Amino acid sequence: MLRVPASGFGLRFKAAGALLVAAIAVACATNPVTGRREFNLMSEAQEISIGQESDPQIKQEMGVYNDAALQAYVAGIGQRIAKISERPQLPWRFTVVDQTAINAFAVPGGFIYFTRGILPFLDNEAELAGVMGHEIGHVTARHSAQQYTRSLGGQLGLTALGIFVPAARPFGDISAQALGLLFLKYGRDDELQSDSLGAGYISRLGWDPAGVPGMLATLGRLDEAQGESKGVPNWLSTHPEPLSRVDEVRPLVEKLKAGRSDFATNRDVFLQHIDGIIYGDNPEQGIVRGNAFLHPPLRFRVDFPEGWEVQNSPAQVAAKAPNADVYMLLELVQKPQGRNVQEVALAQMQGAGFRAVGGERTTINGLEAFVGTYQGQMEGLGAVGVRAAHIAHGTNYYLLAGITATNLFAQAENAFTGAIRSFRPLSAAEAEAIRPNRIDLYVVRQGDTWAGIAERSGGVIKPATLAIMNNSAPSTAPPVGRRIKIVVGG
Repeated sequence: MLRVPASGFGLRFKAAGALLVAAIAVACATNPVTGRREFNLMSEAQEISIGQESDPQIKQEMGVYNDAALQAYVAGIGQRIAKISERPQLPWRFTVVDQTAINAFAVPGGFIYFTRGILPFLDNEAELAGVMGHEIGHVTARHSAQQYTRSLGGQLGLTALGIFVPAARPFGDISAQALGLLFLKYGRDDELQSDSLGAGYISRLGWDPAGVPGMLATLGRLDEAQGESKGVPNWLSTHPEPLSRVDEVRPLVEKLKAGRSDFATNRDVFLQHIDGIIYGDNPEQGIVRGNAFLHPPLRFRVDFPEGWEVQNSPAQVAAKAPNADVYMLLELVQKPQGRNVQEVALAQMQGAGFRAVGGERTTINGLEAFVGTYQGQMEGLGAVGVRAAHIAHGTNYYLLAGITATNLFAQAENAFTGAIRSFRPLSAAEAEAIRPNRIDLYVVRQGDTWAGIAERSGGVIKPATLAIMNNSAPSTAPPVGRRIKIVVGG
């Protein structure tokens, strides 16, 4: 997401380059979970090295969610499970990253990450522990290490953080190896094994192992919650087929629960820790409101065309016209080259492979700018026309570009120009007034409906999404008297 830069935006992992060593020792080692000897391309020391080198960069680029009590709560659960796992000696670390996507992921070596976006969709502490146990299982069974080494030998599917189209790639600086490291996609056998490991881990510690199929059922309904998984790949893309795995893990859960009635879910404790968590974009990283993108720390606003879908990611903001391959991209210019905005613009676009066919220096709402028209080729779109503005604001240069196939450019030109001309500074008062949406707790009353409760949030959450968030099917009524999670608009 367009956050205040330390050394720039986007996923740029020094570790990715360092880890692509010319030769990786090939070894045959015992899998700590299965006890079987198996071929692998990564030693435990290399796994740990990957995690230790990547962890600070993941935190810098994704952001660490600013809630010390929540971080300690999640890490405490993770450390308890890790200690009883097959690999307690790993330097386990557990972090909630400040991303709205619904995901949890593991990096080799024992580094586990939860996006804050997943937490409101879990119903209780047993489900949180179930997700944690599942991710720990990917590490203990060496799934993450095996998948990462496999990815080194093939082309990683990269579509600019899954925004819209590979067209975004020439403007960004995103490492394919970095995304392969972060969002390894596991096979069905690996997923089933991690489900089983997670259920076993948490039952040994007294949590209800039904938390594993419970979280799978909820996450499996998220295809009905489209638009809630922005910025990075979500659980459904990195952990496939959750609903089909529910039935697979249930026999194990029933076996683990046989003869016992003392398993805990700790729902109230869990709700207390996520009460007040930010839902959706964090204003510190820029925020989408309808068709507008506002960035309070960087003090600017852009209004994209009405009805377009707008997504905010660590590398750039992207907008797409409905039912058309017409796009707009907004990003910070990295390492601008030139003595003025025109030189910066022409140098960047030429470096990205675009030929200028026109342009002029101008001002946009009091800001110095260069607006140019360019032609070039883009993967997935072919020959394209680009209307791009380079805008100087504060100490930064911003690129705001409209992109489409050359045969559609004329009809999209007015929309591009309108959005470009909307770029304006925010006053200190305007920036201060922008508040995030947050999770709140509410006791369901007689006559409540999901639609009615969602409407009170100001429309920031869909009724179906609200139902799924509360472990309910959208077609059912909210359970009267139950304490549920709601979203309060900022």
